[in-house]
Amino acid sequence: MRDDIPISPDDSPSVVLELIYRLKIKDVMTRSPITAERNQTLRHIQTLMRANYITGVPIVENRRLLGIVSIGDIVTALDLGYINDTAEDRMTRNVIVLEDDMPLSFAISYLNKYRYGRFPVLNKSRELVGIITSKDVIRTLLVEMNREVLRLELKHQKQVSDLDTLTELEYTTTRYDFEAAGHASTEIKKELKRRNLDPKIIRRIAIAVYELEINQVVHSYGGTIHASIQGDRVVITADDTGPGIENVELALQEGWSTANEWIRSLGFGAGMGLANTQRVSDEFSIESKPGVGTTVRSVVYLTPSKEKEE
Repeated sequence: MRDDIPISPDDSPSVVLELIYRLKIKDVMTRSPITAERNQTLRHIQTLMRANYITGVPIVENRRLLGIVSIGDIVTALDLGYINDTAEDRMTRNVIVLEDDMPLSFAISYLNKYRYGRFPVLNKSRELVGIITSKDVIRTLLVEMNREVLRLELKHQKQVSDLDTLTELEYTTTRYDFEAAGHASTEIKKELKRRNLDPKIIRRIAIAVYELEINQVVHSYGGTIHASIQGDRVVITADDTGPGIENVELALQEGWSTANEWIRSLGFGAGMGLANTQRVSDEFSIESKPGVGTTVRSVVYLTPSKEKEE
């Protein structure tokens, strides 16, 4: 009798289930097990068990399994005085066996169901090729799970390394190209999601990029949106050519706009672009030269020290 293996093929964690269905019994079993012949005595088998620290010995002939003698059989033989009988006279003949090509999950189910300490393992030719015990199962799973943990740690380290890598993204905008407006914010948002950043921070960055894109499409002759994704921040630089801004302070006021009626009829030019960008930024600056163009720089910290409104 033995304790159950505390693993269920039905409700174990996915990493354990993957292992017990991927591994075959032949990957786990003890190969070339200690065996005895049918004409050898139970006392001889007792000596084999003691010398090899095992609790069961298959009885074989020409690699064919005839039966098995367990430590329980030896104890009974000692109690009743027939320890010098042959294995053939006292062995268990109706032996439950496993095949070496079966998934490990079968062995776990058998060990838990029948509560035997071991099962002989046969190949497709019905030859004895091994024996499997709960100790074999637990030892192999510990080794494989340790490998899996190491693999996941290396994967995590690589992901962290990837996230720490400086990423530069750049997109162009064209005057009045409203169909393409929003492309930069969409692509930058995808990259930030891939890095598993806080959704609130991603939203702030996406707002800043989108507002700057629309500003260039509406008010400039075209420009670029550049995103520098760094270890602790994202720096957005919007650089355009165009009429520039006569009064930057006035342009930062909510509702102030130089957009014409046609732009307003399309639903743009409400005068909130720069104000919204400044609101969601941790750092914000704007430089503009009339007749030349405008450069806006927005910085959003990836671990902000204070909450920003969205």
